[in-house]
Amino acid sequence: MNLFFLNLALAAAWAAVNGSFSAATLAVGFVLGYLVVLIARPVLGPSAYYWGLWRVLAFLTYYVWELVWSSIRVAIDVLNPRLKVRPAVVRVPLIIRSDVEVTLLANLISLTPGTLSLDVEGGNTALYIHAMDVDEPDRLRQEIRDRLERRVVSLTSPR
Repeated sequence: MNLFFLNLALAAAWAAVNGSFSAATLAVGFVLGYLVVLIARPVLGPSAYYWGLWRVLAFLTYYVWELVWSSIRVAIDVLNPRLKVRPAVVRVPLIIRSDVEVTLLANLISLTPGTLSLDVEGGNTALYIHAMDVDEPDRLRQEIRDRLERRVVSLTSPR
């Protein structure tokens, strides 16, 4: 995490040199600071930070895509004159067990239109989800495991 703060300091220094603390200047400074930290990797030593930022960006790109796509699907369902939704509460067994990972997964599910996390079973063994349109509960479980849970694990696991 020290490299992250070094990167932030480099971004702030870039903004100070340019005399502008706008979001764009700080973003450019952050990217340039990341490149400096990446180039200085032999001096700074090994760290998960070097590739962790790319994992976060890949995850955010994936999640924004899912968010947009699910918003479109919900809008189509709601605007359809013949509402054919099949709401259901589904119990989804979890592979992850840490409180941070379960909280992140539950919040990501709740932020996605058409789904809502209701409860976590004791010991973080399962998550209860309300979904707006469920054809097959097993398919929903598999999608959550393959699409979100696996990515949350890759995002939170140190490398």
